[in-house]
Amino acid sequence: MPDPKALRSLLARYADLRIAAPKNEKSRRALDDVTYTLCVMTATTTIEDALEAADALLPSAGTATPLPPPSTGATTSVGHSDDDDVTLVA
Repeated sequence: MPDPKALRSLLARYADLRIAAPKNEKSRRALDDVTYTLCVMTATTTIEDALEAADALLPSAGTATPLPPPSTGATTSVGHSDDDDVTLVA
């Protein structure tokens, strides 16, 4: 199974290149390269099959664990309607 992070990265790159609608040889080549790599990673021969395979593979990879925001050590008190204070660390 391909690395989920690498597969997601390639899918994002493919989407960016498709949205940008290649206007020159360099961008067309970049789209061709990403298309080829997606096909290789998913063991398919067409981009349509590669996208379908990626959709099938990624949910089985599980969801990514969200990263907590960076801490600066500063705190902020936030009041709720029930007058309980919650301290947020930023």
